[in-house]
Amino acid sequence: MSLLWQVLLWVMTSIFFLAGLAGSIIPGMPGPPLVFAGALIYGLLTGFADVGWVILLVLGVLAALSQLLDYLASACGARKFGGSKWGVWGSVIGGLVGFFIFNIPGMIVGLFAGAFLMEWWKGKKEALLALKVGGGSLLGFLGGTLMKVIFSLLMIGIFLVDALS
Repeated sequence: MSLLWQVLLWVMTSIFFLAGLAGSIIPGMPGPPLVFAGALIYGLLTGFADVGWVILLVLGVLAALSQLLDYLASACGARKFGGSKWGVWGSVIGGLVGFFIFNIPGMIVGLFAGAFLMEWWKGKKEALLALKVGGGSLLGFLGGTLMKVIFSLLMIGIFLVDALS
């Protein structure tokens, strides 16, 4: 494999990894699955010479597990604090609207505000309980985000140790 091809392959893999790290924070983007995709494409293009099937299987399981745990963290955060489906939907919608208007800070405020407003309006909850649900939704999201970042970094580390050894 030529040096130019190796450099291009590492640049492409790095772009997937960086997109995966960004996707671990940005809602709606699959962070760890993008890291897995980068590793898988690297493996395919190198004929699995540097990264074997076992490592790719481990990375795939970690990506799937992180997505499942992220979903559970967000849902459990709202539910743990007394939320209903309205709070969960409000959190998702508020987070997306907030992100598109004010980026990451808007997303955080939107998650909280969306859960609060939907529980208060549609869920017919008192203001204090609706505030509690909003806080729980935000805590669940932050916990899930932290977990996805950790999983993505772990996956990148496992890939690099295998590919560079």
